[in-house]
Amino acid sequence: MSEKKMTSSRKHHLKSLMLSIAKGLLEEEDREQEEDRERYMAENCPPVAMPRTMQELQELCREINQKIDAIDEERYDLDMKVNKSNKEIDDLKIKVQDLMGKFKKPVLRKVRMSADAMLKALLGSKHTVNMELRANLKQVKKEVKEEDKELRDVGDWRKNIEDKAGMDGRKKMFEAEA
Repeated sequence: MSEKKMTSSRKHHLKSLMLSIAKGLLEEEDREQEEDRERYMAENCPPVAMPRTMQELQELCREINQKIDAIDEERYDLDMKVNKSNKEIDDLKIKVQDLMGKFKKPVLRKVRMSADAMLKALLGSKHTVNMELRANLKQVKKEVKEEDKELRDVGDWRKNIEDKAGMDGRKKMFEAEA
């Protein structure tokens, strides 16, 4: 069965028909909502008859206060039900996350592999890397400075302390300074 392409004028015509039908449905839905609202208001809010005496006015106020109390109780009950269901939903979400997060970790085997073999396995056979670090180091010749030689030639440190110990050593220090 071959599929025929629709012309642009046919597409435009079908699109405009769909939009007009959707517009009619939306208008009808709005009209129904308005009728439902008027019916509800007629049932629950009868027209107010203005009282002529003080007693009638007080009675009207009492009735209105009783209705307000009843509505507040309903609102409070509904609010509590909503809060309770929200808490249950949160608890269930936490349980689901806990269940999804738990899994058994597989036991891993120990594999003995040199660093070269590991790099070769990771990087492929094209890259050959040698892990002998000492082979890559530069050879440096150590130059001995004259100052270092003098410091090394000072001699045994015990001699210096013995010379300075006692009265003679301290006397020599003060004479040298003066």
